[in-house]
Amino acid sequence: MWPFEHAQYATMLSRSLLDRLLQFRSERDWAQFHNLRTLSTSIALEAAELLEHTQWVRDSELEQVVTERRPLIEQEVADIVILLSYLVNDLGLDVEKAVEAKLALNARKYPVALAKGSAKKYNEF
Repeated sequence: MWPFEHAQYATMLSRSLLDRLLQFRSERDWAQFHNLRTLSTSIALEAAELLEHTQWVRDSELEQVVTERRPLIEQEVADIVILLSYLVNDLGLDVEKAVEAKLALNARKYPVALAKGSAKKYNEF
């Protein structure tokens, strides 16, 4: 298990925080620049910025890097969540329903008997 894994931190945004995000965007008239292409591109770019923190780091140094760069990592994660929240809101997606469906699909693609302890992709079993 990843040493920093804590289920209580795996929640998405509250409705009040999402409302504040949408208000922030509205006050700046930025929604006009947001669509599936621009938001998904921005999510990918922010994910790349997150990757930069560990690009040339040895696995044995990861824990130290996470500790030392935690505020910067949190900022990149926040950027990703903000952009993803805009996208989900704008497309009217039900994230809970989508995750449930994807979990069920992954359970079929990665049965425990084949996938346990393996990093192989489903088509390699």
